[in-house]
Amino acid sequence: MTLYPKARERRVSLSEPTLQKSRFAFLRTTALFGLLLTLLFLSLFSYIFGSLYQQAQHTHNLNVAFVDYDGGLIGTAVRQAYRQLSGDDFPSLIEHSPSQYSQPASLRSAVCNIDYWGALYVAANASDRLATALTNAEVASSYNRSDVLTWIWNEARYPTVIDSLAQQIQSLSETARLAYVQLNGTGAIQTLDTTNSAAPTNQGSRIVYNTLVIILLLIQEFFFLATVNGLYAQFGLFGRIQAKRMIIFRFMISAIYALAGSVCVTGAIWAFRAQWDVNGNQWALTWITLWLFGHLNFLTLDVLAVWLPPPYVPMGLITWVVLNVASILLPFELSPAFYKWGYALPAHACYNILIDIWSGGCNPQLRYALPVLFAYELSSGILSGIGVYRRAHYAVVAAEREESSWHEKIKDAIAEVRMASPPATRMREVDTADVAPEDVESEGPAQRVTSADSIPDREALAGRIWRATSQMTMEQAASRRKDSIGPSFSLR
Repeated sequence: MTLYPKARERRVSLSEPTLQKSRFAFLRTTALFGLLLTLLFLSLFSYIFGSLYQQAQHTHNLNVAFVDYDGGLIGTAVRQAYRQLSGDDFPSLIEHSPSQYSQPASLRSAVCNIDYWGALYVAANASDRLATALTNAEVASSYNRSDVLTWIWNEARYPTVIDSLAQQIQSLSETARLAYVQLNGTGAIQTLDTTNSAAPTNQGSRIVYNTLVIILLLIQEFFFLATVNGLYAQFGLFGRIQAKRMIIFRFMISAIYALAGSVCVTGAIWAFRAQWDVNGNQWALTWITLWLFGHLNFLTLDVLAVWLPPPYVPMGLITWVVLNVASILLPFELSPAFYKWGYALPAHACYNILIDIWSGGCNPQLRYALPVLFAYELSSGILSGIGVYRRAHYAVVAAEREESSWHEKIKDAIAEVRMASPPATRMREVDTADVAPEDVESEGPAQRVTSADSIPDREALAGRIWRATSQMTMEQAASRRKDSIGPSFSLR
């Protein structure tokens, strides 16, 4: 038994002229799009690596507030340590007087308002308490070594960056301890108090919130869009249903799907939150934010699928994904200034809203982020609706072209039958302008007989052709229903 026997039948030689032309066109097209895809991915890799280029050299753009409530040797040691460590690869320590931030709570508010990435302060009377502990053994036994330097930060804001920043502040603390030894001859700062996070976020899954979560949401919407468009094309709905009804229905099913997808993503985040201190209100706000983000991406990807030429649609989709992800890999302070245009991308706006939700309002970016998301929702919704009209228009054009082709085939078939029919039953063409009335009258019965004989033949032939085409149409519809058991995948 031969495996797939028809695969060996009706093959042509490679030297066949028509095959040579097809082969040349195939190789030319493959080479062209291979080159375009190579250049595209080279550009995308360059874009991503460019956003991460010399990240350490941009660390000085991360500003940290410093307030010395003590006014003694410990503050002097911190300043001396910063002078030793300062550089492009170390965060900028911006000192303020106690009059500007009279209480540590005001520093916490400054961090929550994203005026600074963090705040460091020396506790009041820290030098005096240390000096007393050094001279009094009873006081030394109860001395709190961590109540000297206190670090305030928002751990929910780019956790990996914040972790690196905290390590550098820890290095500053150790260097300040050594500087104090040189100044006073005794040990002082043994521990940096790092318990003042505005939003403790130390679960392992936090490192993928600004990468894989966003990527999977975009891919999720892309696959559903391709399935919906494929089913519309498979059942021929673009050429049969009113465009307004399709716009409303597509909007509804995409909104429902985005809702279900956002519930699943939010549920997965909460299921693996470990000891992360978040509540039900934050769950609901996260779900609504991801719902809006998912739906606007469905509409935006649909716009790309409508208006880009079909061969370039996959290129547009992967470009959209990479641009959005690159806008949230790192804060713009650590990327070249060019990448700040990413403020206009929905992923960056969405992630800033999520940070604000998860940190209890310690990232007030809603005044910028929400308008960006709703602008995409509105503009992409309008363009996607116009795209439905475009699809419906070309679906009717294609149907009319097919119908016209069938009519031409029918006319050709009738002409062939007439030419092949016997002369006795062939209808004669009579030009009344060249025939006398009495001739027309005398020949009229014979002419009417032959016409009457030919017309039923033509009608019968047309009936047979239409029955055949109707049967073929029903078979195609049955085939479509049979194939609809599984999803249909198409970008258009």
